[in-house]
Amino acid sequence: MLSGTELPWYAALPESGPGPSVRWTSAAFEGELRDWVGGVLGGLGADLVSLEAVHQRPWSTVWRAAASDGATYWAKQNCDHQSFEAALLVVLDRLSPRRVVPVVAVDLERGLHLVPDQGPVLAETVDDDDVDAWCRVAAEAMRLQRDLVGHGSDLVAAGVTSLCPAEAAAYVEARVASLTGLPTDDPRRMSGDVAHRLRALLPAVTAWAEDVQALGLPESLVHNDLHASNVFATADGMRFFDFGDALLAHPLSALFVPLNVLLHRFETTPDDPRLRRVGDAALEVWGDVVPAGELRAALPSALRLGRLGRAESWLRVTATLTPAEAVEHGDAGTWWLGALGDEPPLS
Repeated sequence: MLSGTELPWYAALPESGPGPSVRWTSAAFEGELRDWVGGVLGGLGADLVSLEAVHQRPWSTVWRAAASDGATYWAKQNCDHQSFEAALLVVLDRLSPRRVVPVVAVDLERGLHLVPDQGPVLAETVDDDDVDAWCRVAAEAMRLQRDLVGHGSDLVAAGVTSLCPAEAAAYVEARVASLTGLPTDDPRRMSGDVAHRLRALLPAVTAWAEDVQALGLPESLVHNDLHASNVFATADGMRFFDFGDALLAHPLSALFVPLNVLLHRFETTPDDPRLRRVGDAALEVWGDVVPAGELRAALPSALRLGRLGRAESWLRVTATLTPAEAVEHGDAGTWWLGALGDEPPLS
């Protein structure tokens, strides 16, 4: 049970609020964004030629800006609980500039950021079954983590939430209590049978956490949505972006998303040697810190805990949806938490 006078951040669900997509599709927002982007470009000696909404999601809005000097930029704003991305990008641009998309400008108060175009994303330049490309992505993601070792306080100061293995069981217990207590018409509400199953799983969650803690690896940035459309393969190497889902967590848990994507893309099973290749490419980056055999042995536990990251990012997102969006996406965080006991994507 949770104890102590100071409640942890996960004791209550992310605060609910109106869906920002209503504002993002308004003429007023477009005008505000046009003024901001135009001012930034003006400071670079160029004019804003055009501004076009490219992605409108319940959790973020992304716009393409064309400048008079021929350059293209991308402007983005996230929902309230993921608006820390702008501040995080400033930190990443300082600590690991070779591995992230450079930042042109940020408005920290509004959570806006502007980045230069990097060409087509990796997903548009490689085949879906290009295992070598996925090995490079996984390894470079680990190298980004190593660049950030020792800078956890900088990440937290930027607004990144820390979900360390030691808190995993308490996190599950608290989220189950909150989700089962929601009104019956709330799509986030967790059913009693799922709650019972998760409470019975708490000893296993503790064991998984002990497995990964025994490695002694430091917590670092977990992208938490790492797939081939969130990375560029530039002439200077891999550059990552789209950090709105990010957490400070165990580094190996970052492999859950890419391996889970590949598991379903290949329509295969967790013992597929192609998945092992990708996992081994990532683990090799930490091989000078912990023996490879120990990393492999603990990886399934880390991947299981990786599901908590997906649950948390969806719970942040689903706190601010319109009623129509809630019908489509409202149960996503609860679903991911309920899947915690499923097999990891790599055995």
